[in-house]
Amino acid sequence: MRFPPSLLDEIRARLPVSAVVSRRVKLQKAGREFKGLSPFNAEKSPSFFVNDQKGFYHDFSSGRHGDIFRFLMEVEGLSFPEAVERLAAEAGVTLPTVSAEAEVQEQRRKGLHEVMALAQEFFVARLKGREGAKARNYLEGRDLGPGVWDTFGIGCATPDRHALRDHLAGKGVSVEAMIEAGLLISGDDIPVPYDRFRDRVMFPIADSRGRVIAFGGRALEKDVPAKYLNSPDTPLFQKGDVLYNHHVARKAAHDAGTVIAVEGYVDVIGMSLAGFTNVVAPLGTALTENQLALLWRMADEPILCFDGDKAGRRAAHRAVDVAMPHLQPGKSLRFALLPEGQDPDDLARTGGRTAVAEVLDKAMPLVDLLWSREVEARPLDTPERRAALERDLREKLNAVKDESLRRHYRAEIDMRLGKLMPEPARGGWRRAPAGGGYTGRTYGKGGPGDRRPDGRSGLREPLTVSRGLADSPLFKRATATGTISPREALIVGIFAMKPELLARRADILAELDFEHPDVRAVARAVLDAAAAGEDDAESLAAALARAGVSGELARIEAAIRPGDRSYLSRDAAETDIDGALRQAMTLHRRALTLHNELRAAERALAEDADEANLARIRDLRLQLSALDGMEAEKDRPGGF
Repeated sequence: MRFPPSLLDEIRARLPVSAVVSRRVKLQKAGREFKGLSPFNAEKSPSFFVNDQKGFYHDFSSGRHGDIFRFLMEVEGLSFPEAVERLAAEAGVTLPTVSAEAEVQEQRRKGLHEVMALAQEFFVARLKGREGAKARNYLEGRDLGPGVWDTFGIGCATPDRHALRDHLAGKGVSVEAMIEAGLLISGDDIPVPYDRFRDRVMFPIADSRGRVIAFGGRALEKDVPAKYLNSPDTPLFQKGDVLYNHHVARKAAHDAGTVIAVEGYVDVIGMSLAGFTNVVAPLGTALTENQLALLWRMADEPILCFDGDKAGRRAAHRAVDVAMPHLQPGKSLRFALLPEGQDPDDLARTGGRTAVAEVLDKAMPLVDLLWSREVEARPLDTPERRAALERDLREKLNAVKDESLRRHYRAEIDMRLGKLMPEPARGGWRRAPAGGGYTGRTYGKGGPGDRRPDGRSGLREPLTVSRGLADSPLFKRATATGTISPREALIVGIFAMKPELLARRADILAELDFEHPDVRAVARAVLDAAAAGEDDAESLAAALARAGVSGELARIEAAIRPGDRSYLSRDAAETDIDGALRQAMTLHRRALTLHNELRAAERALAEDADEANLARIRDLRLQLSALDGMEAEKDRPGGF
């Protein structure tokens, strides 16, 4: 146990409850107790009482009750360990170390914190000095003046490759410590380590206690590989576990009852200047599970406010998929999607607090975004397409682990699916019985829609599928469960091995859907690396290793056809790679469409075994077979 009861009792003994509470609440003596106005509710008569002898506070207006640790957790949004650490420091109580090794690690981290603080001082001084003119011009062009620089600790890095290194060396910092802190770029092929951040506006990234643990740099020149560059993962910093501005937004979110997540540093600053200090941002990646957990610690329904472009909408859609398995009763997300071409900073600067508040007030619940994403992604003009929508939505809902919440989601989706059903009409569509999907158009003696009084179709005998036919290749899935499609493997393999292509075509990869979970995992990791500026072979490989997808990548490489593996070699011509990728993606999109239609047709046949449905399945299977034949011919047109 990290904090034994004896330690907590010692802290309580040294710090009276009234001493801790009085920093936030004006207390008056009332007999053996103290009283004051509730810090949790607006009131005119005191209902908040503190008893030092018993060591607790009680708020009659809200029913809240606790000791000094609980008080800090409730009024400042601290975690329990953070509350213990702060009060222990105030009480002069030394916290025990877990082990000698842990002590060494803690000392090492403290040393890195000092290095980062020195680097922060250096960047701030450069912004305000002669070398910072270009950075100052950029910031002032974004309406970010000196007051903002001081509030957010903004600085700048000069173009000099060794400016920070030489400055820190003069302060007694070793090159090894600078490398470990992520401030220098080094490697076996780099004889002299050099500054990672050059010619950039620098935004310090702090931990929950406000200590600088990393930096984000915005390029001052247009023609650079990465517009934004973050520190790499270090002993202090793992970008998937941190939110920019978290240390400031936590208290503001606690007071406001919600937290807002935007996409970038400048968006956070713009929103803060408009009066929304309860705002954070992920660090150049799609929202991670750990970042989502941080948001939920601050508020039950965080609002994600993303840019009004395709990338912003994709980010919102990815957040839906990340959140679904972790939803709980009372814990969800809302989404405020901006108009096309706008970002939160634009909105805050042009419209101010009122415009931002209007957008946030219209934030849609997660179920609305899930629905719109699935409905807008496809036409719904045929029975097969509507059935495919129903199937896909039900599959998505299976990700919700809480049984009661999943039941409510299914009821909501069933209601919306019902509204898509046209009114009953001769030859038209009708709503299926409870628990079913949609039933299709049927044909009998009297023509389309003719049904017998007993509800069966007008065919003399219902059509059945024999066991032999059901087991034939006609009715089997083209790709067995657990097998990676060579086509999917080639697409993702090329992107994973060719970072120069990734830099140009990441948006194409983001728009593709993949069947196999290994392929989806590697594709997500590749896109995250692209967003983080990992744009060379070594950086991309390291990013994939950190993402833990090395095993998946090996299986993907093994699934690529021998004849296609030449496209992954260093000697492959760019035009050949482009041609191979173009053909593979074209066939992949067509195959996904055919498979979706085939599944809908198979469901329709199961519900109504007539000749039309069987003929549709035969036709789709023939098209899939022809598609495979096209792929085998290796006819690869150039360029895309």
